[in-house]
Amino acid sequence: MARAPRHWYGDAPVPFAARAVEPLYRFVTLARGALYARGVLRSHRPGVPVVVVGNITAGGTGKTPLTIALVERLRAAGWMPGVASRGYGRDGSAPLWVDDATPAHLAGDEPLLIARRTGAKVRVDRDRARAAGELARAGCDVIVCDDGLQHYRLARDVEIEVIDGARRYGNGRLLPAGPLREPPARSQRCDFRVVNLGDTGQGDTGFGEWPVRLVPSDAMPLQGRRPRPLAAFVGQRVHAVAGIGDPSRFFHMLKARGIAVVPHAFADHHAYRAEDLAFTSPLPVLMTEKDAVKCAAFAPEHSYAVPIAAELPEAFWTALLDRLDRFRRTPA
Repeated sequence: MARAPRHWYGDAPVPFAARAVEPLYRFVTLARGALYARGVLRSHRPGVPVVVVGNITAGGTGKTPLTIALVERLRAAGWMPGVASRGYGRDGSAPLWVDDATPAHLAGDEPLLIARRTGAKVRVDRDRARAAGELARAGCDVIVCDDGLQHYRLARDVEIEVIDGARRYGNGRLLPAGPLREPPARSQRCDFRVVNLGDTGQGDTGFGEWPVRLVPSDAMPLQGRRPRPLAAFVGQRVHAVAGIGDPSRFFHMLKARGIAVVPHAFADHHAYRAEDLAFTSPLPVLMTEKDAVKCAAFAPEHSYAVPIAAELPEAFWTALLDRLDRFRRTPA
């Protein structure tokens, strides 16, 4: 998606057209939810537990790093997780298995990143219920659905809402007047509410919320070079490239480490071309992993991806795994 309108998270007035459309969006959203709640529209179960990671705001909040952490933690606990994703921004609509060799334009940036980081089975399909069924038939005993909170066709056993700790719910209004896909009360129905506090971990969490830090590691070269610690770029100017929901988070993270950033912000899921990275000054290029999977073939020399890891309190993992263990004792 394009960058968020100023009136969503700032003090700019809401345009009249957006205010006029908001009641219609509210009616459609609530009516659709009621149809699923009453069984008029059916939800489908794949026969194994389903964990949905999502948000009630439009745009990125840090769901993909959390999804990767979930897959890794579930595997360490003896599960065989698979990931269902829509694959936003990819070419084509046919369902597809994604592995580390799948071209980015066919897989979508987030599914490809998840597949490369975790080695888990990843299935992209607009119908995430169908994707979950395919994963279950392929031997997965738990499904993690990336960005599927509003995809009610897929029945779920655990819902995890991810909240941007800095922006929260913005002006609190529904699309297009504000950033909300559903009313704020929807948050209370989620089993876990995880607040993204960035890489510093500084910020507030409310009652019943879990903090998550997104911690960067060594910069990984897109061409055949050795990894470099971020500290190696301190005091240097770099081109910083981010095509994510909130590019400023990536830029601020680098600046906080003493790196002089020349920012290049792109829309979320941007389809990069070589000319996007044809910078006039030959500086090192630091980009998010999500961007790097699409840029490796044509990125300038001295280009690096900055991996991010989601860190949560151990009590969060204990609570989540305890809930899922009940499904081991009582199969879905």
